[in-house]
Amino acid sequence: MGLVRIRAIALDLAILAGHLLLYPTGLWQERPPAPPPPGAAARLPTEGRARRPVLLLHGFIDNRSVFVLLRRSLGRHGRQHVEALNHSPLTCDIRTAAALLGRHVEEVCARTGHSTVDIVGHSLGGLIARYYVQRLGGDARVHTLVTLGTPHAGTRVAPLLSAHPLVRQMCPNSDVIAELRQPAPDCRTRFISFWSDVDQLMIPAEVARIDHPDVIARNIRVNGIGHLALPVHSAVATGVREALDAADEAPNGAFDAFSVA
Repeated sequence: MGLVRIRAIALDLAILAGHLLLYPTGLWQERPPAPPPPGAAARLPTEGRARRPVLLLHGFIDNRSVFVLLRRSLGRHGRQHVEALNHSPLTCDIRTAAALLGRHVEEVCARTGHSTVDIVGHSLGGLIARYYVQRLGGDARVHTLVTLGTPHAGTRVAPLLSAHPLVRQMCPNSDVIAELRQPAPDCRTRFISFWSDVDQLMIPAEVARIDHPDVIARNIRVNGIGHLALPVHSAVATGVREALDAADEAPNGAFDAFSVA
């Protein structure tokens, strides 16, 4: 085992210990902001006056508390409306979770006055969001989808973990992964996938890349940062912010030309 991989594992363990302390703070769904007073509809932050909302979607057996640092980073750099969502731990189907995500996106759009949102999904959260975009018409609502360590091609996880239905759906031969390989003509959403060369849960690591002929996608390799560290590492937070900015500025069809340092 190389030194870089050992360091990544050590960092993941340290992050896991810290996250366990924060975990209880994210057990409940975040309360949406209070509705504007009567007559204030004209002051809604619609396009042209504010950046679109960003929704953060966590991974398997996790909750919104994992996004504390990323959320703070986005807020400090002009993203005024950032919400971290919880998908139910009782959900056993990615399709069901994707449909629920779609309902939440509609509610956020109605509440904020925006017609589209950006989504950042970690691991399973990215796969749920991608299913919503590609299979449930979510490309009409999601401008940019950023995924962090998401098994786009399915991951060969340890057999013990595969006892859970959601984990089985993240395996390479699952029906969900097969559906995501199907044609997605005219998909409007822009995809950005951050994948790590030392991700211990993506087997092999390259399965976290997006490779689909019908989607506008950019894959960004992250060096020396493990799976659990992806949503909390400062360098990744900077990359996410810059990628969202670049996606805003790139014209349609030229998205694949941008680069993130």
